[in-house]
Amino acid sequence: MKKILIGTHNQGKFREIAHLISKKIKKISPIVLKISSPKETGKTFNANSKLKANYFAKFVNFPVISDDSGLCIKSLNYKPGIYSARLAKKHGSFTKAMRVLLKKMKNKKDRSAYFICSLTFKNTKKKSVTVTGKINGTISKKIIGKNGFGYDPIFIPKLYKKTFGQIPQSKKMLIDHRYLAFKKLKKKIKI
Repeated sequence: MKKILIGTHNQGKFREIAHLISKKIKKISPIVLKISSPKETGKTFNANSKLKANYFAKFVNFPVISDDSGLCIKSLNYKPGIYSARLAKKHGSFTKAMRVLLKKMKNKKDRSAYFICSLTFKNTKKKSVTVTGKINGTISKKIIGKNGFGYDPIFIPKLYKKTFGQIPQSKKMLIDHRYLAFKKLKKKIKI
């Protein structure tokens, strides 16, 4: 494998996935190839992850890796879930979306949540592998930290006292849901 398309327009996700893949492989962004994003019509993270991989694979003749991930908050019926990015879009930014979520959480005793990532790798023979990584944690009382991206500043991973937004990026990338999914993927393919 000489190159791979990382099927995301999210720069934070692109950086994290690129960092996990072998340095010998050239990472290509759909932005560079002027490929737009598909409509996420799946009802699960796995369905959306596969949908993205299948979509991006139509444009290139080399392997594709796609991710669908999100934050699931127990007391909010596991929302925003697959709508995590869409919630941010609806409110104009992740910061505004985090404020909305924290407001909804104001009187909730149970602050447990998890981040989940579904990764799909599709090779040129159109065979695909999908894996899932999940990290449990809790929702902080306020937005803390400038590191990471998305909902990182309100998520405190289990066994930690800081949010993903406070944990250095280099450390976060070795414990988060994307890393856990990637570890599983590496057992199935060379990447």
